[in-house]
Amino acid sequence: MKMQKIVLTVLATLGAAGFIGMSTTTASASSSKVNNYINSKKIKPAKVTKSVWSGFPKNKYRHGKAKPEGVVVHETANPSSTIYNEIAYMKRNYNNAFVHSFVDGSRIINIANTDYLAWGVGYPGNARYVQFEQVEVHSKSAFAHEIANASWYTAYLLNKYNLKPNDAAYDYKGTVWSHKAVAHKLGGSTHTDPVGYYSSAGKKYFGQSYNMAAFYQMVKKYYNEMNTKHTKLMTATYTSVNQQAKLSSKYTKYYLYNHLKGANKNAKRQSWSKIAPKVGKTYSIDMVGKKSNGTTWYRIKPATDTTSKTRYWVYAGNLTDIEDAQDTTSASSSN
Repeated sequence: MKMQKIVLTVLATLGAAGFIGMSTTTASASSSKVNNYINSKKIKPAKVTKSVWSGFPKNKYRHGKAKPEGVVVHETANPSSTIYNEIAYMKRNYNNAFVHSFVDGSRIINIANTDYLAWGVGYPGNARYVQFEQVEVHSKSAFAHEIANASWYTAYLLNKYNLKPNDAAYDYKGTVWSHKAVAHKLGGSTHTDPVGYYSSAGKKYFGQSYNMAAFYQMVKKYYNEMNTKHTKLMTATYTSVNQQAKLSSKYTKYYLYNHLKGANKNAKRQSWSKIAPKVGKTYSIDMVGKKSNGTTWYRIKPATDTTSKTRYWVYAGNLTDIEDAQDTTSASSSN
């Protein structure tokens, strides 16, 4: 890692390394050979190894502890070093600069508490962003794995601190930054890494320069995967009925749904106001759903509503005095 003497200011200092920049000679992000390789090989990012050193100073971000505004990606600019050599060097020289974590082709090692700022990009960026370094690797597979690790870790940090992905390379207002972007917009250093490393490694191993736009696509991919719930749906047995029941005083403990919860992927909570709730009010039931977990649900509408075809599903605990209705109106199909 290339370090330079820094001057401590209010919250921050000078920097270490890091930007993944746009290149006019690269293919579009959607046709990135590196990204396609990662996806086709189904490369799984490494797990984060926590190895936090107590010797690093603990200064809060400008908005407070555990309130970073984004992530800065660095690169060591040292082709002959290893991840452990870089970590050891940084611990010895942290008064000059340090970052939160290091990434290579097989590891993600967190060495400084990300709830506090690091000294990697200078003032004022240090007080705003979580920062990590990438160590230069030397094979096609290692570079692809490193990109997977770095982009996943960026998404992980965004998710951890409730930040949404936003590429800062375009308007300098986003959450995913390179050192070059920070230096250009905020100052603090003149570093441009890892533009050269990404470009040269991409060309060397994949015949195509790699850039920030392609990296950002991987960040979004991993972020979206982290925020997609993969819930296995239950099976359910539906029976058409012609019944009625009264709304229980316990209804506020439960929710109203547009489909049978847990048995339909499109089931979403609905506002109780849609059925004008009132304890003791009578509602028509046209279908019973019994889920594989043993719970019983009812599809209802207000008994006085003779025109609307909209029905809502409620848990059995919402209703009392369930009985057959007076008329013989046939039930509608399952929803």
